[in-house]
Amino acid sequence: MTQSAAAPLPTPKERRRLREAQSLTQAQLAARLGVTRETVRAWESGRTSPGGRKRETYAKLLTSPGPAPALVKRPKAQVSRAERVQEPEQRTQPEKRRQPESQSAEQPLTRAPAVAFDALYTHAAPLLVRQTYLLSGRRALARESVERAFQLAWQRWPEVAVDPDPVGWVRAAAYEYAMSPWHRLRPAHRHPDAPPADAEDRKLLDVLQSLPPVYRRTLLLYDWVGLDLPETAAETEASTPAAANRILHAREAVAEQLPELAVPEQLHRRLTELAGAEKLDAPKATFVRDVGEKRTRFWTRAAIVVTTLIVGATALTVRAAPTHYVPVPAPGAPVSGVPALTGPDRLTPQDLQLRGQLRAKLSGGPGRLAPVAE
Repeated sequence: MTQSAAAPLPTPKERRRLREAQSLTQAQLAARLGVTRETVRAWESGRTSPGGRKRETYAKLLTSPGPAPALVKRPKAQVSRAERVQEPEQRTQPEKRRQPESQSAEQPLTRAPAVAFDALYTHAAPLLVRQTYLLSGRRALARESVERAFQLAWQRWPEVAVDPDPVGWVRAAAYEYAMSPWHRLRPAHRHPDAPPADAEDRKLLDVLQSLPPVYRRTLLLYDWVGLDLPETAAETEASTPAAANRILHAREAVAEQLPELAVPEQLHRRLTELAGAEKLDAPKATFVRDVGEKRTRFWTRAAIVVTTLIVGATALTVRAAPTHYVPVPAPGAPVSGVPALTGPDRLTPQDLQLRGQLRAKLSGGPGRLAPVAE
């Protein structure tokens, strides 16, 4: 049996225009397609594209001005093995598992830059600190990672403000900073943090830290943050099957040591309890902006000073360098101007004869002269 060709889709920008032309929000479109709002936003940004029956339904909905066609759900027995490999499981998460970050992410950040940044920080920073703590296992590093990520976002605010998912942009930057291997060289990270007070929390945190970093990140994004599989794969820079395999292996490793967390819903609940048990307060938005601006000014001035020193050294070298080229004499060419060799001349035969006579006459005399009175 041959498979039909994939339905053609408009460009990501045209997808959004067609949706808005039908007066549909991303949430309404997601509800009709049976996906999440983050998935629709990823389709319209071009980060991912739908496949299979969702692609056909999505294409018909964009090109049809009438009511949206219903998404036909096949029985579980008719789902192909390839689709089961791509999705670890067909899960229907309750709304409380979804972060409220998508609500503010959809709103265009067209207000004053400082006001929009403060609103984004107030909304996303507290939860991002807890997410980064579960990823790194260190409280101070979690705060520092989120702070640096938001400082980077403030430096690149024109880019972040128009991003379809600004919270995802900051989260990716915080995760990359927290997972940097250079932290091992810092003196503050030579000793582990104090473990959680509860024994069950300590065991769960130890199990998470025993996972490879990329497996740990993928598991947290999918089972706790609540991203879809394509979005998780895109944020971790992996293919969808690779992300699915990482989730499955991470779940197996956790269930091997904590059998009661074999169910994803139980794992999500325990991760939420573990993150909420720690006092991880983020600094104020104004403080983050001020520190980021000071750091930017410092590095800008340092770059100016270094550039000035390089220019000055170059100018001094050009000034002190010779203005003309002096050719080196060729090998074997006579060199003029060298003074003659100076020193005592050789004795002539007469000089040698005189020296012999003097030595012969003195040989018969006294060995030592003595004064004599007259």
